[in-house]
Parts: sequence; structure tokens; C-alpha cells
Amino acid sequence: MTTAFSSRYRRATLLAAALALLLAAIASPQAFVKKDTPASGDCLALVDPEVRGQAVPPPCDRQVVAELARSGRAFAQNQLGIESAVVLGPNRTIDDARKWFEKAARQGYAPAQVNLAVLYLQGWGVPQNYGAALYWLKTAADKGNPRAYTNLGILYLEGWGVRQDYDQALLNFRIAAAHGETSAMVNLGFMSDNGFGRPKDQLSAADWYRQAAERGDPMGQSNLGDMYLRGEGLPQNDGLALEWFRKAAQQGHTGAQIKLGFLYMTGRATPKDAEAAYSWILAATLAADYRGKEYLPDLEKELTPEQLARAKERAHVLYETESRSAVETVLVR
Repeated sequence: MTTAFSSRYRRATLLAAALALLLAAIASPQAFVKKDTPASGDCLALVDPEVRGQAVPPPCDRQVVAELARSGRAFAQNQLGIESAVVLGPNRTIDDARKWFEKAARQGYAPAQVNLAVLYLQGWGVPQNYGAALYWLKTAADKGNPRAYTNLGILYLEGWGVRQDYDQALLNFRIAAAHGETSAMVNLGFMSDNGFGRPKDQLSAADWYRQAAERGDPMGQSNLGDMYLRGEGLPQNDGLALEWFRKAAQQGHTGAQIKLGFLYMTGRATPKDAEAAYSWILAATLAADYRGKEYLPDLEKELTPEQLARAKERAHVLYETESRSAVETVLVR
């Protein structure tokens, strides 16, 4: 494999990667028409602690959410903020998102506090301000929000707006992981994998990756697959590597898509399949991950015009599926 595959992907860049996905989503807003869940009925009451057990007018559509937001409901304000950030249009701008998040954040709604911190970190709708981001993340963390602890861990690990401090990163990741935050589990694995703040321990890294992977985290799945592929911290096993890469790739993880394509291309743990390899690698390339792009010309030569057309169509379907899931990665409901 080329140098593009020389190490596991840094889960510490969760926030930056997620924000990049959101930018891609904003460029293609039609991919983010939010489906009501359920299509009719008291959907806010299913998830909003403020209204659980109270009657909410069905169906739970945008008009209902907007009315609740204007009446001061923090959960609904956060929902409108998410919608404004992702589906741009009239009355749906990143500045509108910031205003809705701020309204909910000032009422003490922790998910909105985390989302507002994301905007400050990236400078969306506000000047970039690490101090403000840190304030809102700490405020949300004081309320016990696991995602806030994860993002605080990332700030300390990277030294974004704070002094780089591996002990503080570990502390925050451990708190988040104890509350089920899979991204924190992967970050703990990454730190063990690379010896940040502790001696390098690939057995521990594999355990953290597995905990996240078994809970469905695509980065955990990809990193676990990589450890199987290389025989690092785990017995070498191409079959298990293929299985975990496939799980992550199907969730839109571009690194796993490239590695899965590579296995199909080379016939490791699976019969050679140039069409499948082309589809997976092109899907990652469409998502602006170009680490496998060099393989595409040679794969094209192995395909008939019909196979190439099918592969390209499949790649676009995979890419669109990935784009639709981006908001779930970035913003907290």
C-alpha cells in the first residue's frame, strides 16, 4: 500500500473532519431534507425532556418546531439551529443557526452549547474565538454532556485555544467514554496507539477501538480493521480487516472505503473485483479524500464500459448516502 495507508487515521481530528463534512453538506443542501421521526405524532415528546409527557400538536413538522422555538423552547431552538446550519435557504443561514443555538445555549441547553462552541471554533456566523468555544464546552460539560467532554479532550490533545495537555485530554476522553461516547473511546485508542500521555500500548488501543467499533462508530471500525490488517495489537487477519472496513465504509468513512477498495483490487481476503474497488475508491474521492485516486486510472482499464458505468453510478449513490449522514456527525441534538 502507498504512504496514504502508512498509519491509522487520527480520531483526534474528529471535530475538524466533521466540520469539513458539514461544509460539504452546505454545498449540496438538497441532500439534507430532514425526515420527520415519526412522520406524524408527538415526535418532540420522544426526545425533548422539556415536553416529554406533554401534548405537542401533530404532526411534528417544521412549522410546529418553529412555533415552539419562538415560544422559547430550547430544544426546538436547537433543532432550528441545526436545520439552518445544514439546509441553507431563505431564513436558513449560518447566522440564523448561530442565533438559534445562542438562544438555547443561554437557557442552559447543553447540546446547543456544544453546537455554539463548534461555530466559534470554526468561525461560522461569528469570528473564530477559541475562548468562547472553550467557555461553552466547559459550560456544557458542567451539565454532564458527554460530547462536550469529547470536544474538550480534542482541544487539549491538539492545543486548540489551550495549552496542549495530554493528561487533561485523557481525563476528558475517559469521562466521555464512561458515558458511552464512542468518539472518546477512539481518541483513547489513538492516544494509546501513539503513546501520547502514556507509554505506547497497542493492546489497549485495540481494546478501545473495539469498544467503539462494536457500538457502531465508523472510525473505531476502520482503525480496528487496520490493526487486523497490519497485525498490530491483534493477530493479523485479512478477513476481519475486510469485515470491519466494510462496516465503516458503508457508513461513509472515506479511509475505510479506500482500504476496502484496495482489498478488492488486490484480492486480499476476497476475490479480486475491479468494479467494486473502483466504486468504493471513487466514492471516497468524490468526498474529497484523494488518497486512493491514483488507483482509479488502472482500475478503469480493467473494466468494460458497462462495468465502469455501473461502478460510477454506485459510487455516486455511496457518496450521497455519506453526505446525508454528515449532520449526525457534526451537531448535537
